[in-house]
Order: sequence, then structure tokens, then C-alpha cells
Amino acid sequence: MTVLQKNILKAVSRRPCSQRELQDELKVDGNRLRYTVSAMVAEGMLTMERGKYAPGLATIENENMPAAIPCTLVKLAARFGFASRDDGEGDIFIPGRALHGAMPKDKINVRLFDHPRVEGSAEGEVAEITQPHNTIAGTIVRTEDGRLALEPDGCSGVQLLLQKGEDKGVRPGDKAGAELTLRGGRHSEHRVAIRQRFGSSDIAAECAKAILYGREVRQDFPEEVLEEARAFSRARVTQEEIAHRMDLRGLPIFTIDSAETKDIDDAVSLLKLNGGGYELGVHISDVSHYVKPGTALDNEAFERATSIYYADKVIPMLPRQLSNGICSLNEDETRLAFSCLMQLDDDGSIRQYQFVKTVIRSRVKGVYKEINALLDGTAAPELQEKYAAVSAQLPVMQELYEKRLALRKVRGGMDIESTEAKLVLDEKGRCVDIIARDRGVSECMIEEFMLLANQCAANAGRTRKAPFVYRIHEAPDAERMEKLMTTLKACGVDVRFKGETPTQLELAALLDKTRGEPIQIPVHTGVLRSMQKARYDVEPKGHFGLVLADYAHFTSPIRRYPDLAIHRILTDMLLGEDARQLEGKYHDFVQRASVQSSRQEVEAQRIERDVEDCYKAEYMTAHLGETYTGTVSGVTQRGVFVALDNTVEGFVPSAELCKGEPVVTEGVRVYDPLTGRHWMLGDPMQVQVANANIQLGRIDFSFVP
Repeated sequence: MTVLQKNILKAVSRRPCSQRELQDELKVDGNRLRYTVSAMVAEGMLTMERGKYAPGLATIENENMPAAIPCTLVKLAARFGFASRDDGEGDIFIPGRALHGAMPKDKINVRLFDHPRVEGSAEGEVAEITQPHNTIAGTIVRTEDGRLALEPDGCSGVQLLLQKGEDKGVRPGDKAGAELTLRGGRHSEHRVAIRQRFGSSDIAAECAKAILYGREVRQDFPEEVLEEARAFSRARVTQEEIAHRMDLRGLPIFTIDSAETKDIDDAVSLLKLNGGGYELGVHISDVSHYVKPGTALDNEAFERATSIYYADKVIPMLPRQLSNGICSLNEDETRLAFSCLMQLDDDGSIRQYQFVKTVIRSRVKGVYKEINALLDGTAAPELQEKYAAVSAQLPVMQELYEKRLALRKVRGGMDIESTEAKLVLDEKGRCVDIIARDRGVSECMIEEFMLLANQCAANAGRTRKAPFVYRIHEAPDAERMEKLMTTLKACGVDVRFKGETPTQLELAALLDKTRGEPIQIPVHTGVLRSMQKARYDVEPKGHFGLVLADYAHFTSPIRRYPDLAIHRILTDMLLGEDARQLEGKYHDFVQRASVQSSRQEVEAQRIERDVEDCYKAEYMTAHLGETYTGTVSGVTQRGVFVALDNTVEGFVPSAELCKGEPVVTEGVRVYDPLTGRHWMLGDPMQVQVANANIQLGRIDFSFVP
């Protein structure tokens, strides 16, 4: 039974319908509907009385038919698709003839084939589209017969014809946002209406707009949210607010961020105690004082769950009146904070901590690059003058950081090598340079201090048995470890772990042993792939990678909702509410916040990655034909990926490397049996830039022997 037949039967089972009523409800082509209902009447699936169709006697499905599996279509190409099972049991391959017009993000039911073409794989057919997703973005193309169509992003070869009169003047090559207004049983029968025309697909900024549209990212705030935010646009800290807080304005507190940061939500202070040890203060913007539960601001922040950062732009979780205004710990401004005050021993271990509502005034807007210069002794006199009020703290901070780093190594904290890119844009918003970000001492130092505060927050939630939003990272499972061992063996690394699952100390030692060696990339990549993904959860399951029993996110409430959530819970704990009261107030809330925040975090990361790929391709269009020496960063049967020093990654087809059929070993090495040549992850390779497709975010290299 086809999807259309099932939808017809579903409609007429509710009430008898005329053909016109069916066409209006199902939004299907009239001719196709006429042929389908005629055939269904002939087969006894439908009966017709007084011009309306009703279920026939032959509509009962075979009881032995396998149950359909709830899925989401996640990948679509011209001749196939992939559906992700909602139960998390993996993906199902769907051949083109069995897609029945399903589109990415559609909720579908899939029936598995008894005899898939590849033994051991899951293959099936779309039995029903239960929840269609009709918002799409893509590129305008012209079909072979000259008609305009939309090729959805990420759906190579799929062309959806434009509905007559709904094209908004688009031309081939334009990026556009569209709505699927008519669905047929095949993609060729679908019709789309253009809702937003962006610009040329040869401009990364326009591709970014299309990506945001297709992912349904809300860039503007609803009016009711803005109305609440405007009330804070000229807000100042009042004497009444100060009276109920610990006044820390006398402490040399300051912020450290990148130069372009405008939403500053964390500050630090550090004192070396006369009796030995340290007093570290991590002072976080008290966003929960302004964003109250049940308000439009809070509801919107919950839905967004995170800010999205790409290129030189940010789509904030909170309106700028808050994120860049009263909630930002701006230099020389009195601000309300939620502080974690920690006492640490001489070796850097936590002795005790307390959370307290405070009022602070940042002495200086610190910049990572500038503080690194102060720490290594290369700062100019004017820079030393800028930091005079806090300069005495800097060497003490470095001292404490180095002690904390030693403790992390002792417990087995893993340091996996990775590189982030900084995109440099010109005045027109075009990418003109890409720089690999260097992490200096100040970046690592602040990260460690934030980890300490996050650790204390989670400990407070766990020991008080309060409902909480924890940041968890579970241990790798046996299957992932087996793949890691296979990878290590393929790399020629002879490593033996004491137990079935390696400890963090064993993995950290492996990472350190291969750091700087030719096999660093395959080993570090293999370890990274063996890890589970960090997420938010209501249970304190600890953080495997950081080797911490307690971990949560407390330090970024401007841009992450989980931080804002636990600020509220910690605030009520300070007010004396016990575990029973907290459970009654927050039990359902932390469940919802954990699920929503985890989901939105993954979506934001995908958006940021896809947009960055477009900008990287835009940059490389100015370097076509140029030759670079890169490093093999990925190995597949189709070819290898090569990463350049500036983090740009491109693809070299196997046909350029191998004269014979390539032999791939565990995704680590590709071998040509005819020539005997082979390439492994981490090997250097000279390449030439052959093509850069901005809209796909794809860069192609040619192999230079």
C-alpha cells in the first residue's frame, strides 16, 4: 500500500469525502488522486456512495505485515535516503523508489525489507509520513526542460519545482527559503513556494542566511520578549539591590575574553593567602535576577537554549538589552553577580567553597592576547599601564593554573589535540583569511578556573540532593573501545590496557605518548571518536573526559540555558529551601531543560559547522590552482580528506591516488595494490586547490605527486 493510499484511507475513515475534499486535505495533484481512488475502488479498498468515498471491505491490512518503525528522514539524495530510528538503534537505508516523496526532517514510519541488498544492513520503505516538515532552503536551479526548481541544501540531485506565481523573482544561482505547499508521492510531484529570496549562492553570507532559514532559527525576538527586554535597556543597579548582597567592589575583579566579546558573563579574582593556599573568586553575571520563570524572556531563552556564534555574528539567547547591557560585566560598571568563592590548598586542591549573591565592579576588560603578552614579558608599557590595577594577580593566576594542570594530569584528564579557526572578513562580509586559533596560557587559565566553579556547582546540587541540570560525559562502551583498539592496531600502536575498558589515565598516557609524533592525528582522532558525546542530564553521572565526579555548567548564563537554570536552583538553596521544596518546584523543569538544551546544543553546533564550511570555501575560491602541503585527516573508500595548516579541509578522490581498486584499512590507511603506494592518517600530502563550492561548503583538491 502506497503512502497516498494510506493517507486516503486515513481521511475517509474519519468521514466520507468527495474527491475535491480529499484533494484539499491531502494537497495532492488532482490527476494522480483521480487515478489512485479509481484503482482503490476497483480493488475494493474504497466504496463510493452519493459522490463520497468511504472505506471498502478490502482495507484491512495483512496481520503478518511487520510493524512500522518511527523514524526521522535525515539524508536525501536523488536516488536514496537515510532514516534515523527514533529509538536510537541506528539508520535505515531507503532506496529512491521507496521514499514516496519523504523530505528531510519528516517524521516517518518505515517498514524494513526482509531481504536487504547488503547482508546485515537495515533497508526499508517509507510506510507513512506522520509529521511532514515543510520549511526548506536551497539553491534555485533550472531543470532540463527549462523550468525553475529549488535544490534543497544537502539534497544533491533533488529538484522541487516552483509553484506558479510563487517565485518572488528568483533566478538560477539564488539562495532561497521556501515552503513545501503541495506534496505528491514522488519528489518530482512536489511544489514549493518561495518565501524569502536571499542572494547569490556564491556568497557565504547569503548561504548562511539560507542555512538559518532551513533550520528554522529565530533570529528576531517576538515583540513581547523585546518589550520585557526594553525595560532593562537603561537599568542600573540600585542601592536596595546592593543592600541584600555581599559587596565585592573593593576587590580587584576583572574579565578576560577575546577582544570582540560584547556579552561578558564571567570575571575572576585571586588572592594568595598568608597562611598558605589561595582564594579564587569566579563571579558570574546574575542573569536569573533579571530573567524570571514564566516570563516571555524566559520562555524564549528556554526555546533557544543557547546562543549561536558564526563568522562575525551571534544569534543571542537573550536580547542585546540584557546580554550586552545590564547582564554584561562591563568595565567600571556596577553589576550584580553570582559568585563562587573557593579556598584552595597550596597544591591547588579545593578545600571549601561557597556560593553567594554579590555586587562587583570589573577593573579592566582583559583580552587573552594582551594577558598572554603580560605573562610572557613581551607587553609594551602602555599595556602594562592598562592592567596596573590587576597586574599583581596575573603571575599568581599562572602559578595556580600550573598547579591545577598538574592535578589534572595526575587524575588522568585527557588533552586531545584540536584546532579552531578564526574567520577574517572584509568590510563586505567576505572571508579573506582563515587563522588557526592559538590557545595561550590565559585561555587555558580561565578555562581551568571556570571548570572549578562548575565543579563546585554540581557538587552543591548533588550533596544537597536537589533537582539539577548536570553536564555529563559517560564512559565509552565496549563497542567503541573495540573500534579504538582496531584503529590503534592499524596504526601500528602496540598498547595493552589492564581492563576491558581503559582508564582515563591509560588514555591520557596514550595521547601524551603520541603527541608530536607522525601518528598523533590517527591516535587522537581515534580516541576522540571512541568517546561518547557530552550532554545535559538530571543525574550526576560525572564527566569521563575531565575525570570529575561532579560537573555542571554554571559560568555562562547569558548564552546557555542550563547555567541560568541552575542559578535559579542555587539561589533557592541559598534562601534556605530544602530538598523536598526544591523537588516540588524543579523536578519537571530540570527534565525539560536537560532534553531541550542537549537538543539545541547539537543543532547549534551543526549550524556553526555548516556555516563555517561555506566561509572556508569562499576563502579558497581566491586560491584556486594554488599548491599547499597538508595532512591526511580522513580516509574513505572514495578518497582522502586533507587538512591545511589554516584548518581548511578538502577532498582528494581515490582515482587520483590509486591506479587499482583502493584498499582501506579500518579508516586509517588507503593502499593501492597496483603501485604499492599507501597513505595514512597524519601523512603529509601535497595538493592543489581544484574547486571550491561555497553553497555546499565543499573544497576539492588534486593530488600533486
